[in-house]
Amino acid sequence: MELKLPPVIVFFVFGLLMFLLNKFLPFGFFDFFGRLLMVKVLAGIAVGVLAIAIFQFFITKTTVDPGNPAKVRQLVTNGLYKFSRNPMYLAMLLMLLAWGLKLGNAFNVLLASGFVYYMNRFQIIPEEQILGRKFGKEYMKYVTKTRRWF
Repeated sequence: MELKLPPVIVFFVFGLLMFLLNKFLPFGFFDFFGRLLMVKVLAGIAVGVLAIAIFQFFITKTTVDPGNPAKVRQLVTNGLYKFSRNPMYLAMLLMLLAWGLKLGNAFNVLLASGFVYYMNRFQIIPEEQILGRKFGKEYMKYVTKTRRWF
């Protein structure tokens, strides 16, 4: 697999990059009414999505270890996984967007999109290839019905 870093490390690296960009880029600040409320809402949705996604893996007794998708015992396609093939990564993205809003620097959107690119290229596509080999037609049918992110 082409995985370079565990997704949670990638998440924290991009969060740190957002912080550093905010600290050292002297322009790009924005504010609007309800910005901090939106931060809380996005963060709350992210935590909820992550908790539900992990719980779904737990009850189906399959692995949440993204470093070894070959350990997956069962394809999860119900609940949140009906709407997103990667709700855990979606939760990370929502948390990064909340963090970017909290910091208030418009350029953090670029870093959030960089997170999406990195995850697609180095995590999700390799995972999809392994799952496709493991679950065959069942997985291909799932891929055609369900979007990668949301």
